[in-house]
Amino acid sequence: MNIEWSALHLVRPQALWALLALPLIALVWYWRRRRGSAWHAAVDPHLLRHLLVAGGQRAWGGLVVLLAGWTLAVLALAGPSWRQVAQPLWQSPTPLVVALDLSSRITATDLPPSRLLQARAKLAALLRERQGGEVALLAYADDAYTVAPLTADAANVALYLDALGPDVMPRDGQRAERALDAAVLLLQQSGARSGDILLLTDRADDAAARAAAAAHRQGFNVSVLGLGTPAGAAFRSGDGQIAQARLDEAPLRAIASSGGGHYARIANDDSDLKALGVLTPKVSMDDRQKGDGLAWRDEGFWLLPPLMLLSLWAFRRRGLAMALVLCAALPLALPTPAYAADGTLWQRADQIDQQKLGAGVDAYRRGDFKAAQQQFEGIHSDAGWYNLGNALARQGQYDAAIAAYDNALKQTPGMPDAVANRAAVDAARKRKPPPTPPKGDQGKQPPKTPPSQGQGQGQPGQDQGPPPKQQGKQDPGQAPPAPGQNPGKPQDGDAKQDAGTPDPAAQAKADAAQRQQMQQALQRQGKDGKDTPAQRQAAETPQQREQRQAVEAWMRRVPDDPGSLLRAKFQLENERRKREGR
Repeated sequence: MNIEWSALHLVRPQALWALLALPLIALVWYWRRRRGSAWHAAVDPHLLRHLLVAGGQRAWGGLVVLLAGWTLAVLALAGPSWRQVAQPLWQSPTPLVVALDLSSRITATDLPPSRLLQARAKLAALLRERQGGEVALLAYADDAYTVAPLTADAANVALYLDALGPDVMPRDGQRAERALDAAVLLLQQSGARSGDILLLTDRADDAAARAAAAAHRQGFNVSVLGLGTPAGAAFRSGDGQIAQARLDEAPLRAIASSGGGHYARIANDDSDLKALGVLTPKVSMDDRQKGDGLAWRDEGFWLLPPLMLLSLWAFRRRGLAMALVLCAALPLALPTPAYAADGTLWQRADQIDQQKLGAGVDAYRRGDFKAAQQQFEGIHSDAGWYNLGNALARQGQYDAAIAAYDNALKQTPGMPDAVANRAAVDAARKRKPPPTPPKGDQGKQPPKTPPSQGQGQGQPGQDQGPPPKQQGKQDPGQAPPAPGQNPGKPQDGDAKQDAGTPDPAAQAKADAAQRQQMQQALQRQGKDGKDTPAQRQAAETPQQREQRQAVEAWMRRVPDDPGSLLRAKFQLENERRKREGR
């Protein structure tokens, strides 16, 4: 270890204040030593010094060891360091706040079919193509209102786009400076030190330019996307007057310049968004971590071995030998350490079971049921026994599978998946063909009940029996369901045994129809093994069906009008601001 003493640095230098306790420690030690002597109570002090044998060097050695140990402990706590290592910097994409002008001018038709529809489509493309980072949406006219706060879920913001329009705003107007101030407030409330603001409008005034400059001074860049054309088009204002709305680009460029951003006119493709730089958010870093990304490495652990050696002097006579004996016997007293599959020591038993459970699930999904069985064995939990039963059932070992389901039900009584799969496997076991009669019985009458076709007979290792929680036999080309999922309850034909002797032709026909029905169900529900709505409704109890129908009827009475919700929200916010005098 090469130490550069010139670069010696303390990570926590305030810990050195603990060294001031050294005189106090020495004073306490001296006081306890004098008080601890039994001769002081029986012999006068002026005679005691002549009776005691001079041997205080050993005692003073204990004080030296104590003070040295305290000093080493304080130095280790201070974090001595003489080299720097690379430190990963905390980085995050810069957030974006979009402020949309919803004044009556946005209804102009110079951008066919209208500016409003073009703005909605542009925002939808922005939310869809933006590569990460939080997004917020503001709408403004005479004042600014929050449509959606900063969120990493851009799809949640897109839900409000179709509801945006001038009719949701409490008052008509075009106060872009209030929108910029509200955007800055949103960014500051989220704790962002930098961010982007995108303003969508066709004109602005000097107040907006000043607001953009103020936002830029606080670390936020303001860009502008121009809506409309220089020729403009007619629109009806909020008071019913017909006016002309034209794109005034000069003040918009001034706002972008003052805000440290860019300006672009709305285009039919994403070239305008790329020019503004809002599709690929920049990466922001904590100002305290800007630079080369190096941090002092705490080397205080090098002082721990000598500190531990000094601590051996704290043992009483023969205490050191006893400590060594205990250290030697400690591995015998501790439980056997657990090893992970990669040889990692000290892994808990539940972590090993979880890894085996995951490996077994992967093997089951690949169709390697034997390997899945080997992984599930030894996992004595409800999930372990349940998945073991699934793997055994797929290999035709019905008795062992039922025993595994029973063990799962002992740990979790009434486990729905285990109950359903046990019933399905038990039904398949009852339909299993009888063993082949010996040669001496060849002349005897064959059994009346023929083996059911496609219901689990065959050699071990084949795709036998009904897959857990499914009906009928699954074709080899189909992907097996993942253990632990709930593909659906078995049909009545799998849970009940026909009374009497079935006809062979009828049984074969029923089996073929059952396999076809199962294949169609798998195609509907896909590879993920999830229930279709029809299957879930068929498995409902009368009480569940009544509750579901009541909820659906109640939901149909709720008007699907997000615009009215936004209108009411903005109106309440406007009234609150009036009461507050804002």
